[in-house]
Amino acid sequence: MIAAVIHTSALRASGSLFGLAYGDALGKPTEFLTVAEIERRYGPTGPRELSGEPALVTDDTQMALAVGWALHEAPSFTPEAVEPLLRQRFLAWAVSPDNNRAPGMTCLRACAELSRGVRWQEATVVGSKGCGANMRVTPVGLLDVDLDTLAGLAQLQAGMTHGHPTGLAASELTAYAVFALRTGASLPDLPALLTERALSQRLVYRERWLGDLWQRPGVGTPEEFIARGWDECLAVLGRLTDTLAQPDDGGDPCQATGEGWVAEEALATALLCAVRHADDPVAALARGATTAGDSDSIAALAGAFVGAAVGMTAWPHEWVNRIEYADQLATLGTAWD
Repeated sequence: MIAAVIHTSALRASGSLFGLAYGDALGKPTEFLTVAEIERRYGPTGPRELSGEPALVTDDTQMALAVGWALHEAPSFTPEAVEPLLRQRFLAWAVSPDNNRAPGMTCLRACAELSRGVRWQEATVVGSKGCGANMRVTPVGLLDVDLDTLAGLAQLQAGMTHGHPTGLAASELTAYAVFALRTGASLPDLPALLTERALSQRLVYRERWLGDLWQRPGVGTPEEFIARGWDECLAVLGRLTDTLAQPDDGGDPCQATGEGWVAEEALATALLCAVRHADDPVAALARGATTAGDSDSIAALAGAFVGAAVGMTAWPHEWVNRIEYADQLATLGTAWD
């Protein structure tokens, strides 16, 4: 039984992966509803119970598992070793019969190009910074690697489908947040930690990992390219910090930090939910799912953050065998714990 293994201790890698899947499942049925419709259906606290046997997830969890397995199989964490494995896993996801969860068009378009064997810098959708860039990056933050490698891995997996610099920067910040939480940072510390990280990385273009991705019309240097992404992340982190300095009004967190359809907003709004409900993990998921925006991605990232901070003890014991892909989540979580 999975539960017999997972619940032996408060394991943070497992907690983060399962938290992502739990949030994804809770947000799946609410994604295209208004907050008023969600509250009519689930009550004022939003969805707090898994539904279905198993509870189904979306492409968010499916693609996080794709990244996770590529990293698990990698003989080393270098661009040369990891890129072919990511490509293989992304293409397997693209043609899977289970890829029927309203997947993002950016991922599908990029995978179609990758399947032709072209360089990923040419296959990617260069103008897209959709949250597909960082909804799947959690496994990178669970690795025992240095921060430069973490950053390179996070940006590579994002850039293979989403070529916008903000997708790259937000993905690095998402992975860094998971890494920091797993290694002892507290949820309230995160906005300041991420702001510090963004400022320190603002002009760092990781050519070894990204190659010539920066070369676009109107862009003069790699530093100019990547700074655009960090600046957008810094702007939304500023809104997050300002919001957290005020009392919680109980309303839709999207009103403060965005609806989450794009990468930097998904990161900030998920963090808002996680920090507001740091002492009630299921409430963090429910808050993310009770939004007018990309509810499954917001709740999934909120779950990844809270799970990394608390471990498996964050989540109801009985959920572990009720979530789709529980066996894969358990295998990867155990490997990284």
